[in-house]
Amino acid sequence: MKMALSCWMTFAIALLLGGCSALQPPKVANTHFYTLDAISAINPVQQKIPQVLAISMPGARPGFDTPQIAYQRQPLELEYFATQRWVDTPAKMLRPLLVQTLEPVFQAVVAAPGSIHADLRLDTELIRLQQDFSLQPSLIHLMLRVQLIDLKDKNVISTKLFDVTETAASEDAYGGVVAANRALLRVLEQLPEFCRKASSRQ
Repeated sequence: MKMALSCWMTFAIALLLGGCSALQPPKVANTHFYTLDAISAINPVQQKIPQVLAISMPGARPGFDTPQIAYQRQPLELEYFATQRWVDTPAKMLRPLLVQTLEPVFQAVVAAPGSIHADLRLDTELIRLQQDFSLQPSLIHLMLRVQLIDLKDKNVISTKLFDVTETAASEDAYGGVVAANRALLRVLEQLPEFCRKASSRQ
């Protein structure tokens, strides 16, 4: 009788411990967060454009308005890294970079919408930002559409599609993030000249 009771207690304890372990949350791999922080060096010697520029919040095409880092292995299929993410959506990280890039170019740069009167507005749309693994080595593909608008006359002065690629140094998310910052830097370096040429057409 004592032996049977001992066996039953051992079995009950085993069930209890097993139940407790089943209630434990599953182990999840650590998530890594990355930023877009490319800043273009602007030549301060050039004369500033004597206008106030408003920069609207950049938009993003479906699939890219997310903190998830996108990649592609075959055409028409978009995938995302499981444990690597942007700290915010790329579009939201883009606006402060646009402001810092264009502040040396214009009389003043403000965020739109806002209460401060502006002469021009820069609208941007992120069309693509993804790592393409269908090629070896993989590539980052960045497409950014920019549009400069005359707020007084309510007309579009100029539109440009920046379409750049950069080779990733490694076949992982970090390699893609570094390449994405290089690609964005190339776009930011071209943006002041685009604004200068466009504003001169007024």
